[in-house]
Amino acid sequence: MELEVNFEKLKESFESLPDPRVVGRTAHKLVEILFLTLCAMLCGMEDWEAIEDWGNEKLGWLRKFIELENGVPSHDTISRVFAALDCVVFQECFINWMVSLCPTLAGQIVAIDGKAMRGSHHRRLGKSAIHLVSAFACGHGVTLGQIKTDAKSNEITAIPELIDALDLKGSIVTIDAMGCQKEIATAIVNKEADYVFGLKGNQGTLHEQVQEFFATAAQYDYKGLMVKPDETCEKGHGRIETRRCIALTPAYLENVTAWTGLRSIVMVESTREMGDKRTVEKRFYISSLEPDSTQIAQAIRSHWAIENQLHWCLDVTFNEDLSRIRRDYAPENLNIVKKIAMNLLRIHPLKRSLPKKRLKACLNDGYLAEILGLQI
Repeated sequence: MELEVNFEKLKESFESLPDPRVVGRTAHKLVEILFLTLCAMLCGMEDWEAIEDWGNEKLGWLRKFIELENGVPSHDTISRVFAALDCVVFQECFINWMVSLCPTLAGQIVAIDGKAMRGSHHRRLGKSAIHLVSAFACGHGVTLGQIKTDAKSNEITAIPELIDALDLKGSIVTIDAMGCQKEIATAIVNKEADYVFGLKGNQGTLHEQVQEFFATAAQYDYKGLMVKPDETCEKGHGRIETRRCIALTPAYLENVTAWTGLRSIVMVESTREMGDKRTVEKRFYISSLEPDSTQIAQAIRSHWAIENQLHWCLDVTFNEDLSRIRRDYAPENLNIVKKIAMNLLRIHPLKRSLPKKRLKACLNDGYLAEILGLQI
C-alpha cells in the first residue's frame, strides 16, 4: 500500500497540541511556528537562527498558507516555544498522524529500538543524554511513533507503552535482546501481531536451552526435525558473507509456556571469509511465527532498517548528534519535527536521497508544497 500525504490530516492531528504561552500575550500563532519549523527542516535548516533566516527569505510563499501577520517569529521565540511545548502530547499527536497515514500495518515488519540523542546531554547542569524508543515500519520506511525514556535500561518499560499506542494488528514486531521480555511478548500477541526477539544472556535459562538444543541438533544433522534452512550469500569489498537461518519448534524445550505465543526458536549463523581469515558468529532468536526459516530470516534482516534508515539518517542527514539544542523539552520536540520531515521526504515518490530531496525542496517551492500535500 502506497502512503499518501494529506496536509489537512497532518494539521488536524496536531490541533490538540496546547500552546504553552500566556493567552493574549503572543504575536505569533502556534500553528504558524510549527508550520514554519517543519518547512524549514524539510529544506535543510536545523537550528533556530537558520529557521528564522529561511522564513524571512520565504515569507511570500509562507503567507500563501499561514497569516504571519507579524512577520516571521524570531529565533528566540521559536526556541522558547519548542522548549515549553509538552513533549508527551507532541508525541501523541505524532502517533495520531501516523495512524491516519497508515491505517493498517498488516504485513509490515515493525522494528522497535532505542537511540540516545548524544548532543542533548549537558554536563554542567548534570543532564544526561535523552533516550528515545522508536517504532519503524520497515516496508514504508517511516517512523510510526516514539516514547522518551530516562536511560537505555528503561527501554523495557517504554516499549509496552509504545506498543499500546500503535495498531499493530497483522504486523511482525522485531526487537533486539533488550526487549526480549515475557510481558512484551504478551503485549504484542494481545495486539494480534507476531514477534521476533533477539535472545542473549539476559534470558539466561532460555538462551542456554536454545543454544544447547541447536548444538545437539547440528551434531545429528537436524535429523527428524523437518528443517528448511534459509541461506544467503553476499560478496563485496573483498569478503564473502554467508548467512544461514534455521527455525525450529520449541516443543523440545522446558519451561517455555510463560512465553505467550512462542512457536519458533531460531539460529542465524553468519560466516565471513576475507582472504585466509574465516570467522563464524551465531545469534539466537525466539518468535511467535511458525518455524518458517525464510519468513523469519526476512524479518531479522529487515530489523536493520531502523538503524540504517532512521538512526543513521538522524545522525548523518539531520546532524542530530551534533545539535547543541538542549533547553527543556526542545531536543525531543525538535526530534519529532525531524521524524515528521523524514517521513514526508520518504513518502514522496521522487527517487532521490534524503539530502538531495531536502536541497530540491529548498530550491523549488512547488516541490516543497508537493511533499507537504499542499495545493497551490
